[in-house]
Amino acid sequence: MKAIPKIKEPEKYEVTDFTYSDFVQITSDEFFDVQMQYPVLGMKYAEPLCYVRKEVSERLLNAAKHLPKGYRFRIWDAWRPFALQDELYDVYSADIIKKFGLKDCGEEQKRFVISRFVSEPIADKTVPPVHTTGGAVDVTIIDETGNELDMGTRFDAFTDLTYTAAFENEKDQAVRDNRRLIYNIMTSAGFTNLPSEWWHYDYGDRFWAYYNNKPAIYEGIFTREEIHEGV
Repeated sequence: MKAIPKIKEPEKYEVTDFTYSDFVQITSDEFFDVQMQYPVLGMKYAEPLCYVRKEVSERLLNAAKHLPKGYRFRIWDAWRPFALQDELYDVYSADIIKKFGLKDCGEEQKRFVISRFVSEPIADKTVPPVHTTGGAVDVTIIDETGNELDMGTRFDAFTDLTYTAAFENEKDQAVRDNRRLIYNIMTSAGFTNLPSEWWHYDYGDRFWAYYNNKPAIYEGIFTREEIHEGV
């Protein structure tokens, strides 16, 4: 399997050419195991259902068909309402500031480090948090017995080891190879990876657009009512 390259984190990117695209719901089946995490973690505004854009669903299915026999994608998060993004930023900021010793740092430095792990809740549908677009998904892989492959850290951990390429030069080849497996399959299906989170993949949103030097095609959709209205 190809090694995971070290790439810089996405910068602010505002080139857009928004396209209408339906949302679809993904449910557990032979290819996917949907385990939305924020309801489990007790977030007030957590979304219990797995919504993504139609093109994202198609690419996820294509990727899942290239997993080893009996393996599936476990989906931890997909579309988020804006209220959940706001809640996550508020809840996680304090943890990140403590974890990285940022208490005495300036606000700009704090925002920079926090943004590596959770997008700032900017209420602008043209440059929104990527999970509000339906183009971002958080995934891992489970084997034929339903056990998650060892990826070296848990979901939403606040450590430098969550960087996708963090284990490329480590002795733990099992974690390295597991990360390479998900990375190569997902990128071959047309997704880009957020380099600070091994589980986070994008299609059509501004992170994807940044890495492909293309316009973002999905705008932010901030409430489930908008999804059902076909916005």
